Amino acid sequence: MCLCESQEACPRYVVPFEAAPAQLSGLRRAVRSQLGCWGASAVAEEAELLATELGANVIKHVGRDVAASLVLELKKGRVRLEVHDRNHSLPTSSAEVCAENDECGRGLHLIAAMACDWGSARTATGKVVWCELSLKPAGREERVGRAAAVLSAYRQSSSTPELDPAALDETVTDVITDLLHWLAARGGDPDGALGRAQMHYEAEAA
Repeated sequence: MCLCESQEACPRYVVPFEAAPAQLSGLRRAVRSQLGCWGASAVAEEAELLATELGANVIKHVGRDVAASLVLELKKGRVRLEVHDRNHSLPTSSAEVCAENDECGRGLHLIAAMACDWGSARTATGKVVWCELSLKPAGREERVGRAAAVLSAYRQSSSTPELDPAALDETVTDVITDLLHWLAARGGDPDGALGRAQMHYEAEAA
């Protein structure tokens, strides 16, 4: 159910949840429904993935069944997603720290690659991890740039050496396979995602 009818009347939408795997599908439904109310369905799929990853990070790094909340905000041509929890430890994307601390994994690299911007901050009661998606359609150059960022993050997190042309196809296949495993582990539909990606690519490449 939509809680508001316009961006002006209700720019923020708050979804309290308990950090449990069964709650993640509810977060995805809430995100899709609210973005539909705001006329921002074009980024619903990406927002669902980001909300799922942010929620999964709470489960993994704060604990199961802890209280948390997802906040959606629509402003200045962007959708902002925030997840608040009661743990003060901030995540890090440092490659050096990643080697010794699983707080930084491919999930954060994925968030950084998909979002226009992201970050974290301590709050009075814990912390917030946030990211933003642009409502403007991504052009070819933007998509290529995001893909380069994903491949760069992949090399850092998996210790893959710099790519030469002969290894590029295999590495891209590995990245896609990892993403499909990630999606399936969070209750998504890998076959559907592949089909939609192919349709988007063919439409934009035409």
